[in-house]
Amino acid sequence: MTCDIPASSPLAKLLQQNRTWQGPDAKQRLRILRNAESIAIVGASPNPARSSYFVSTYLLSSSPYRVYFVNPRAAQILGREVYPDLASLPEVPDVVDVFRRPSDLRSVMDDALAVGAKTVWAQLGVWNEEAARYGEAAGLTVVMDRCIKIEHARFHGGLHLLGFDTGQITARKTIR
Repeated sequence: MTCDIPASSPLAKLLQQNRTWQGPDAKQRLRILRNAESIAIVGASPNPARSSYFVSTYLLSSSPYRVYFVNPRAAQILGREVYPDLASLPEVPDVVDVFRRPSDLRSVMDDALAVGAKTVWAQLGVWNEEAARYGEAAGLTVVMDRCIKIEHARFHGGLHLLGFDTGQITARKTIR
């Protein structure tokens, strides 16, 4: 049984891409997360339906990171101050987590380089090989098309099939 995917669909476009760039492997991503103390979320949204809001909630409640929100059109997110750009942050973030279009990735990398950040982490669906090669050539560590929440939870034992911490340490199903 087969299913035809419309050629114009995002999935078809993704499957047709020839991805040649390789980012950090799992051990390197774990090292990035273990060494980080602060994360700036570029493209953070005050809308609870947006993935950046969900990731922000997780990072604030389940990680030790100092989390900063960057969005020039928002004043507060989750009761915290929002900064208009990376240059306005009170410190240089260890990781710049990007919730922007792939076409915006190069300019975010320029901003990260300007403030002295070392890592740019582009969320799921954000893939721009040209920008990644540019960032790496300039000295950045670049992670693309990976959710920082999922990676953190996976490495710290909090990932369940649905992405939530079940509090269960066994692989056996419980009877409810």
